[in-house]
Amino acid sequence: MKHYDVFGIGNALVDILIPTEDSFLQKMGWNKGIMTLVDAEVQGGVLTALDGHKKELRSGGSAANTMIALANSGGTGTYTGKVSEDTYGEFYKQDMEKAGILFEVPPSKEGHTGTCVILTTPDAERTMLTHLGISSTLTKQDLDLEKLKVSSYSYVEGYLWDGPSTKEACLLAMEESKKAGVKVAFTFSDPFCVNRSREDFLRLTKEYCDLVFCNAEEAKALAATESKEDALKFISSICKNVMMTDGSNGAFVSVNGTISHIGGFPAQNLLDTTGAGDCFAAGVLYGLTHGFSPENAARWGNYVASRIVQEIGPRLSVRLMGRQEEILGKV
Repeated sequence: MKHYDVFGIGNALVDILIPTEDSFLQKMGWNKGIMTLVDAEVQGGVLTALDGHKKELRSGGSAANTMIALANSGGTGTYTGKVSEDTYGEFYKQDMEKAGILFEVPPSKEGHTGTCVILTTPDAERTMLTHLGISSTLTKQDLDLEKLKVSSYSYVEGYLWDGPSTKEACLLAMEESKKAGVKVAFTFSDPFCVNRSREDFLRLTKEYCDLVFCNAEEAKALAATESKEDALKFISSICKNVMMTDGSNGAFVSVNGTISHIGGFPAQNLLDTTGAGDCFAAGVLYGLTHGFSPENAARWGNYVASRIVQEIGPRLSVRLMGRQEEILGKV
């Protein structure tokens, strides 16, 4: 019997959510709707300029969002990410644990906890200014291998493939998972990540992954094709289980090369699509660790994703625990 459903690894970032106007973005010269990596000074300047605005804090980072939504569905997990011994780092730990996810990585005595300032305009577009801070210094020494070994899945985000020490941590987690009979789930994270590290992503998918998460754009980048069908077939030929999301068109599931399409759930009130992929992965991982078929796990993933796009920010305000039968029974 495994102790945790999922052992998650990723960047640990505190999201600072601030509602703002288009005119502010234009004045500051930021491209709307995209994520930009910035240094502490630039981010500090933005926060100063928005001093009087209402701010909300959340523990975030892509894989962290997945872990929190997993707990919301009723799953168990432990998360590995790097924070600093500062107020944001303290907040991060408390917020993760309040959400139901264990977070025990010792904080660093140096640097600053990573932050992502999320500027939301009235049209629900989110413009993100990310300062990775100490999160990019995660090392393999930060992994609690004993907890990894008693988890059903390890879940690694592709964003970690950008730094040498975080890359080593990814590899160690995957290798130790294989040795301990823990299934390896990997999310490609972003087409930019795939394009930058395509050969590595191909190798990881082939050699280590039991399950891959990607969206249609990431799949096309890995397969070097413009056709999402061909991309999915290609990834299915190198990984046993593939879950490819396709926006409002739901998701495609491939198990041992057999592909099926799982329709999405309608979102009554579309507010913000950020975090949809993270929440889809959470629903799937919950399903697979609780005896669902891959198709039903994807249905649950689609439902969790359909709920998050009706919220501002990557955190569900509804509790989904125990509602799987009621919701999936309608499908």
